[in-house]
Amino acid sequence: MLTEGLFALADDLSGAVETAACLRPLGRSATVELRGPHFAPLAHNAQTVVVADLDHRALPAAEAGRLAREALREQDGCPVFVKIDSLLRGPVAAVLAAAAERPLVVAPALPALGRTATGGVAHVRGVPLHLSKAWQAEDLAPPRSIAEALAPLPCRSIPLDTVRSDALATAIADSLAAQEVPICDGETDSDLDAVVAATPDGARLAGSGGLAAALGRTGTHPVSETPPPPTGNPLLMVVGTASPTAAEQLRLAALRGTRVLGHHDASGALAALDHGPVALRIGPSEPLAPERSRELARDLATTAARLVARHPDPVDLVLTGGETARLVLDALGVRSLTPVGQVHHGAVVCRTPEGTSVVTRPGSFGEADSLARIVEHLRPAGSERLSP
Repeated sequence: MLTEGLFALADDLSGAVETAACLRPLGRSATVELRGPHFAPLAHNAQTVVVADLDHRALPAAEAGRLAREALREQDGCPVFVKIDSLLRGPVAAVLAAAAERPLVVAPALPALGRTATGGVAHVRGVPLHLSKAWQAEDLAPPRSIAEALAPLPCRSIPLDTVRSDALATAIADSLAAQEVPICDGETDSDLDAVVAATPDGARLAGSGGLAAALGRTGTHPVSETPPPPTGNPLLMVVGTASPTAAEQLRLAALRGTRVLGHHDASGALAALDHGPVALRIGPSEPLAPERSRELARDLATTAARLVARHPDPVDLVLTGGETARLVLDALGVRSLTPVGQVHHGAVVCRTPEGTSVVTRPGSFGEADSLARIVEHLRPAGSERLSP
């Protein structure tokens, strides 16, 4: 397969930004558009990569499918990539049903995080998804197979030995000819490269950031790896989860100078911004029931947006979790982002149209030092902001 320029759909903001960063080599520019039900159609041409964040992770399936169909109809004729959650969360079936109105190939593996697909089953570091704890914050049971997650789409599993053989292109073509969606196993980046190479021209691809990266590796536009210079703006981190992983990431960031505060302490956070990086988190005593997650994310985002609006200077942001990130930027009226670099996989540095930096990162990504590394990237030693 391949192409010059691309149109992509994503289910949440951190995934959209991750996808845009991976696909940058396919175009002369890459932009993430924060899509909504009343936004104007997106502009696209053969020289650009446009990723539309449909923000549909928490929407009913019918509404998510409608948004996907409308967006794809606007870009009819463009090469298409559909980013899905590597843990198969959200209305995956409805969105892929919209994409499957044209030939569609699916490969959901994300090797960089140990998320693989073998025997048609998603695995998390070797454990089948339905036996792992990856869905513990969801209010539904995880699917036992990838085909179950895509039901009622007619699917055909392409096993790993076929993916790694010369028969892959034929297997994909046979599946598409039978009007079935081929679901390709994968454990490594090389497996995903093979899927991209074997996908026929005109077919759409759907997968996680791993498949987006494989598609991006086919591009011809060089991407600078030189990080942009720090802006010198105050730095606010907004951590939209109270998971143990996030707690450890915050602990290490605090040891390196970040002030960590609960999201109810707005006045303390505003005063602290002039003295160094500040992290707002969901209070550790807050219940994590799935039915309250949206409410907590909204409270956190509202507090963060008020802090940015009240501060006299522009503020750079680090936003973890796609839902939280989208809510913060919506509250601030940000409608597009331009990726300019990456701290580590999934932690992407963007610029807003106003020139401030925004780093987004999926909530489940990153090692223990992830947040500390992001802070150091945006505010390297010796670049401390001078008080006026």
